[in-house]
Amino acid sequence: MNRFQALLRSEPLDRALVMGILNVTPDSFSDGGRWTHEAAIRQHATEMAAAGADLIDIGGESTRPGAEPVSLEEELARVIPAIKWVRAETNLPISVDTSKPEVMAAALEAGADMINDVNALQAPGALDVVREAMVPVCLMHRQGTPQTMQDNPVYTDVVADVEAFLLARAQAVQAETGLDSSAIWLDPGFGFGKTLEHNQALFSELDTLVDSGYPVLVGVSRKRMIGELLGGAPIEERVCGSVSAAVLAALKGASVVRVHDVKETVDALTVAMALL
Repeated sequence: MNRFQALLRSEPLDRALVMGILNVTPDSFSDGGRWTHEAAIRQHATEMAAAGADLIDIGGESTRPGAEPVSLEEELARVIPAIKWVRAETNLPISVDTSKPEVMAAALEAGADMINDVNALQAPGALDVVREAMVPVCLMHRQGTPQTMQDNPVYTDVVADVEAFLLARAQAVQAETGLDSSAIWLDPGFGFGKTLEHNQALFSELDTLVDSGYPVLVGVSRKRMIGELLGGAPIEERVCGSVSAAVLAALKGASVVRVHDVKETVDALTVAMALL
């Protein structure tokens, strides 16, 4: 049983799990370039753990709109040392944010406990890695690629379309790997091939996905949708809006919120749950 599976089997928290974001990239939309050196990575991981993070998500390839692909060699060079440094600083479960099966396998070998894939394990070989390792996964919905996904995204019914895709992928993963449903998280992919109206509809109907029986992860931290709802607020002014959205997601039944601002989110969730 790895650290993440132990977390799933421990006494339930009185709030949603908080996944702290650690982007070891030069070009991520919010914090690109901040956590690319060993000392900074170690310090940030330590700070997130002290702030109450339940797990840490490490990614080495930006998936923001317009981002360019990263080679396998470059992603490995970014992610693998970071996982080892974070593992040396904290015993928190580590999630690796990648779509490449080779990175998944190497990350698990280096000490990661979970796979978080914006491509929902559709790359050839991805399911083989999961079947071999039997680790929890997060499956995300997106329309298009980072280069094209915001070029006029269209849905018949965004809530129904996203749910149908995620449930089909979850069932395929279960059939191919034997994972329990509790180890398969679903992420609606806010901002990944969606307009503001699509994002609002998905958030409003989040209960529908929660009712599917799979844990749901919500990641809206500092995203464009928060800026748009705040009248065009720049990234550095989206913290309060992001925390508010995380609390609302938890109240709607999300099991996990993926955030940049760990302490603020943990504090807000703790107070909200206590007052309810």
